[in-house]
Amino acid sequence: MLRLLSRRRRLLMRRFSSSSDHRHVTDLSSSAPHVNQQPLHSLTPLPHSLSLPPPRRSIPSYVFAGTLVSSAALVYYLSDTSSSPSPTSDRIYTDLSETLEKSKCSARRLMTHMKQTGAAAAVLWRSLLSVLTSANQGVRSGFEIRVAALLADIAAANSARRMALVGAGRGVVVDWLLEIVSGNGNGDRGGTQAEAARALAHLVADPAVCEKVLGRPGAVPGLLRFIFTFQPKKPNKNFKHSSLDGLDPSRGRSMLVAALMDIITSNCDTADPASLHPVLSGNASLRDIASAIEVIEQGSIHFENDNNNNDDGDDGDIGMKGIGIKVLGGTTILGFSPGKGEELTVPLHNAVSLPELDRSFSGTVPGLWDDLQREHVAVPFATWALANWALASGTNRLRIQELDKDGQAVMAALMAPERTVKWHGSLVARALLDDPNLPLTGSVPDWSSSLLNTAFDASGSEDVSLVQLALSTFLVSVERSDESKKVIREKGLKLLRGITKQTEKNINLQEMLVRVLGLLCEDNHMNGSSDTHAPLSIEEGQKWSGILIRWIFDQYYPDTMRDTAIRILSRILEDCGPASVPVSQGWLTLLLNEVLGSSQTQNLKGNPPPPQADKVKHRIDHFNASSAMPIANQLASAVVRQAGIHSEPLADFLFLEPFATSLKNVLKQKNPPKFDAADSAIATLQAIKVLSELCSDDIACQTKISNLGALSLLRRFLLRDDYEKLAANATYDASNKSNKNSNNSESNVESGTDNSSIRVPPAAHVRRHAARLLNILSTLPHDKSAIKYDKILCKWLNDCAAGLVQCNDLKLQSYCRSVLLNVSLPENPERKIPQFGDGLFFVNPEMPQGSLANQEEGNKEKNEKMHPTWDVVFVHGLRGGPFNSWRIADNKCSTTSKAGLVENIDKDAGKEGTCWPREWLSMDFPHGRLFTVKYKTNLSDWTGASLPLQEVSSMLLRRLLAAGIGTRPVVFVTHSMGGLVVKQMLFQAKLNNHNEFLHNTAGIVFYSCPHFGSKLADMPWRMGFVLRPAPSVGELRSGSPRLLELNDFIRNLNNKGTLDVLSFSETQVTPIVEGYGGWALRMEIVPIESAYPGFGELVVLDGTDHVNSCKPLNKSDPSYAETLKFLKKLTSQRDKN
Repeated sequence: MLRLLSRRRRLLMRRFSSSSDHRHVTDLSSSAPHVNQQPLHSLTPLPHSLSLPPPRRSIPSYVFAGTLVSSAALVYYLSDTSSSPSPTSDRIYTDLSETLEKSKCSARRLMTHMKQTGAAAAVLWRSLLSVLTSANQGVRSGFEIRVAALLADIAAANSARRMALVGAGRGVVVDWLLEIVSGNGNGDRGGTQAEAARALAHLVADPAVCEKVLGRPGAVPGLLRFIFTFQPKKPNKNFKHSSLDGLDPSRGRSMLVAALMDIITSNCDTADPASLHPVLSGNASLRDIASAIEVIEQGSIHFENDNNNNDDGDDGDIGMKGIGIKVLGGTTILGFSPGKGEELTVPLHNAVSLPELDRSFSGTVPGLWDDLQREHVAVPFATWALANWALASGTNRLRIQELDKDGQAVMAALMAPERTVKWHGSLVARALLDDPNLPLTGSVPDWSSSLLNTAFDASGSEDVSLVQLALSTFLVSVERSDESKKVIREKGLKLLRGITKQTEKNINLQEMLVRVLGLLCEDNHMNGSSDTHAPLSIEEGQKWSGILIRWIFDQYYPDTMRDTAIRILSRILEDCGPASVPVSQGWLTLLLNEVLGSSQTQNLKGNPPPPQADKVKHRIDHFNASSAMPIANQLASAVVRQAGIHSEPLADFLFLEPFATSLKNVLKQKNPPKFDAADSAIATLQAIKVLSELCSDDIACQTKISNLGALSLLRRFLLRDDYEKLAANATYDASNKSNKNSNNSESNVESGTDNSSIRVPPAAHVRRHAARLLNILSTLPHDKSAIKYDKILCKWLNDCAAGLVQCNDLKLQSYCRSVLLNVSLPENPERKIPQFGDGLFFVNPEMPQGSLANQEEGNKEKNEKMHPTWDVVFVHGLRGGPFNSWRIADNKCSTTSKAGLVENIDKDAGKEGTCWPREWLSMDFPHGRLFTVKYKTNLSDWTGASLPLQEVSSMLLRRLLAAGIGTRPVVFVTHSMGGLVVKQMLFQAKLNNHNEFLHNTAGIVFYSCPHFGSKLADMPWRMGFVLRPAPSVGELRSGSPRLLELNDFIRNLNNKGTLDVLSFSETQVTPIVEGYGGWALRMEIVPIESAYPGFGELVVLDGTDHVNSCKPLNKSDPSYAETLKFLKKLTSQRDKN
């Protein structure tokens, strides 16, 4: 029985399904021969899927009766056998109950579908009979209304029915609906249009079928015509209402308008075009695209006259054929042939007119839903369609470009007041600009200006998504069009700064802005342009400096953004010349504050707090950090004085800290000090010096200032003479003012404009210390690469090192040579590459770079003159210097300096500008590569902090090893405390297993070395409470156990024959303090018993004091002759071995 029921049920389902899915069409004209032969071309034919099927025989009732009787009998049987249950019967009962329940549910669903289908079939059948029996126009319209209403009800049911409706007849149902809604809406088809609009509203609102509906050919033009014809109508007098006509005819139309606005505004917050999925076809026809362009550009659309529907009668008005928004006139839209239609532009009573091209933009409206007028949907929908087409394929973009060759349609969309039109217009422009296969139109500069205005207005209303889309499109336009760059440089920089300030908390927008500014600051000659003018004027560069400084020093911005900002600010410094001095000094001030570790400075607010002592590794670092704070404040004051109190271009820059605080202090003064180029240069010099001291051995500090653009700033200090030009300008102004007052002596005296009052700034010292800091940074991989590929900087460094420019500063030349070697030596993974760091100088920096590089690579095939095989390192003593200590003497018995203090004991001794290792030894001993070192020493803590002997030795050992010294035979030439430093350095090399360095140390020359202590150290130690001796001086006391230990260590090396020693002893007292009338305090600093270590050779220098023991008068002086003899002996011994 159940099998019978199941079989009958399947039969019924097949019959029902075949009935509902029947696809054959019955020709209406042939099935009704008794109807008048009036042509029915005015009646739109139904799609195949809606054609009525042939009548079917009703299902016999005995089938259902038999099923019910059998089911009742089965239930009775199961209930009767329940009194004696068994496992088998229970299982059978359960299975049969489930089967019966499923059969009941299936039967109920079947009956429900049958009822619905039967009702629909009855309606369609009665409608068809009405059409066949009458030729009345109203009857035919009623038939169309019923069909459209039925389709609307089906579309409103669920997603599955909408999907089936769209797929029926391969889209002919959707095409029929689109054809209905695109009619003019006159006469008696207004109700049909409303129901068709209701059906389309449900389809368009469903994301699953929206793409298929709107992607139909002619869908967009049809909907645009619907929008333009949407107008309330008066009812037809001859039309007889049926039961389906009780609905408001405008309801369906309003639903379709709302659905269209929903899809228009659905993606107006997604600024990334890559994430947008285009809804429309990738192969749109020219006619469809042309209709959208026409609506965007002219605010109206062409209508083709329908000869069959031109009798309006008095059924109602003809409706509005356009919304009357005329943006650009006289443009011919391809795809419409003249003579087939007319352009109707009846203006609306309250139409919104788009602004003229040269008018300023109004504020953007975030939404259009508050007072939305149905007539104003046309332009937004057309722009939406154009954007989807442009994003769909390159073919569509090519057709858009062909139809809008002058770009005015896109320009009209960008200029529109509605937000959605601006949004989709920006998408169209972005898609066209991103396509490299499309040529640029002449309107791209206008697009750029409009996009910039849009971004500015949107940033003011905090519409972040619109700002992001407009800026991204604007960025692409600037990247591709040089003309756009020119226009923005001339007229758009103010808007760009406004956007930057209004969106400073949005990192993504700031990153796009810095990229835009980077493009605008590109060199013109790099792009093949003949324009050699600076990208930004001096005033514009100063205005941008404050924003760029924020981009550089704000820790929340990404590194790529910071690097771009550094490059832009460097270009501004290059173009502004001396006017950029406040910016470069301010940059240096912030670098110094960053090194001091101030959290407030990192946020550009407040003054730096004192550094914590526990964060400073050594006492000397703590001293340098403490001295850096007043120097930073002094430099900030110099920035304010140079910028001027009322400097409008630098207002944003001076608003930053610490300049804001300095500006407030200056404003409080009645007579603020005037700017002086020399004072400004001195402040810069001191800041660079202290920054170099802080970063000398601190990798973290070096990395920090490198990331903040220190390399670009140092490049400016080295290559440009800004301070000399400022001083020259001041001298010129003073001279002109003096000439004007030359006839009035009184006014000349009062004016104080004497040219002699203009001081010369220490520009040479600024360059020297800038080169020192550059040498420190040249060991970093990133800066090494940047310097290597900077051709201008490398040429200047090479010219300075080779003496091709006017430079008598050996330190500066040596720094330049070290930088070139650091960046030019090739990387070798098999061996360590030498790095010449801070405190190590070349005695002959003019030596060609290639010879030093080749000798480091171990090329020994050439002669020794070009490739020295020995290293000679000179180490000075207390208060000495890398070059001053080795001058040629003019008097073997020196006097103290003008200051009369022991702190300057070796400052003025010898002939200034001479250096006997450079002038004599380099020629007499060609086997050697000559170096000299520098370390900081003081006699007293009153004059600054200094390192203890052990730390000085460790520091020098690290620097020598890094430079590759010790990989070949080396001789140390030392003076005074320098000998102890070398002895301690060899001792540490032994402890740290630097055996190669220790083995290759062939000899040491000691000039007045206090092997067993110094009387100069004994005096301040006894008076330590007053003189506060430095730690290094305390270690030189007579009888120090440490000195005895070091001397025994060197003695053992000498006894083994691995180390030769040559010692020199002074014989004259040395003046320590001089007074008036020839009074002076003199003492024998290192007596002979302390100068001789007890082994090796000893040379006693007659008539020579401590300072001049290492300063020979001539080549025959024993202090030089014996040293040269000692070096030649060592080389000959090594050659024999």
